[in-house]
Order: sequence, then structure tokens, then C-alpha cells
Amino acid sequence: MTTLETAVHVRVVAADPFLRAGLEAALSTAPGLALAPGGITVLASDDIDGDALRAIESAEGAVVLVTRQRDAAAAVRALGAGACAVLHRDRTGPDTLVAAVRAAATGHGTLPPGLLDDLVRMRAETPSLDPREQAVLRMVADGHETAEIATALSYSSRTVSAIVHDITHRLRLKNRAHAVAYALRQGLI
Repeated sequence: MTTLETAVHVRVVAADPFLRAGLEAALSTAPGLALAPGGITVLASDDIDGDALRAIESAEGAVVLVTRQRDAAAAVRALGAGACAVLHRDRTGPDTLVAAVRAAATGHGTLPPGLLDDLVRMRAETPSLDPREQAVLRMVADGHETAEIATALSYSSRTVSAIVHDITHRLRLKNRAHAVAYALRQGLI
């Protein structure tokens, strides 16, 4: 039998006392895990909101998030805040929870297959800019006029205008300023 010193320490954080008790019960019977401060934090939060993100960021060790929210974009925010696992509450049984905690203890992450599919689809749908488009938009962002950009990049003014038009049309943006703002927000430039 594993002693407390060699077991993976797990702490459960949940506002709902019944949920906390259920998670603790599932974890307390798993070999090699011990409910104790430090180590892995299992955070139960209905929504991936500001409070949940702050809790993830402030946790000392790895965080396994158990949530009702199924939004892939919210899961990305949780992962960005430092969660190493995002589990859907209604599809997570004791075995899945224990496996996620063990994976977190070894530095690995866990995502449900449906969420992983959504993240892959989101990544595939994320627009990108080729190096030529990035160079033009960077100069637009720096306040350069079309003629200045053309001279600096050895393009014609017509080519620069066409590149900007293609970007705004492809990404369904309103104008040059909207294109620059979008590209900055998305980390494209």
C-alpha cells in the first residue's frame, strides 16, 4: 500500500459541498493518490469564467478542471491559464478522473475526445496570413500609406491595395483598421 509520503497529493476545490465530497470519494479510494494539500488540484467549476481562470492561475501545482461548460474557446482559456486537463462533468466517471490526475502528476494533459476534436477544428478554421500579408499589415499598423508600403517592400501600390483587399475580403473585415485590429488580437502580426 502506498504511504502518504509517496502518494500523489490531490486537493479538491469545489463550491458545491456535495460535488466536492463526491470527487474526494472517487479519488480517496484510488491507489497511489492521497487527499492532501499540495500536488494536483482538482477544480470543479460549472463555468469557465473569470473566477475559475483566477483559481487555475493561482494554483500551486497542476490543475484538473471539471466543468459543465462544453465551449471549446472556454477550454482554450482554461488551458491558457494553466489547466492541464479539462473534463466534462457529466461525462467523467471515477476512472476518468483518476486517470486525468495521474496524467497531470506526470506532466501530461487530458481532454475528452469531443473537445479535442473541437480544438483541432478551431485550429483548422483559424485564419492565417502569409509572410507577404503580414509584412503589409505590419506597415499598415505602423501608420504607413499605401505608396510608402509599396516602396519599402518593392511592390506596386496596386499590389499593396490588392493584398489589403484580399485580407479584408477573406477574413470578412470592414476596412484596413479592422484588419489591423483583428490581426493584432489573433496574434497574426
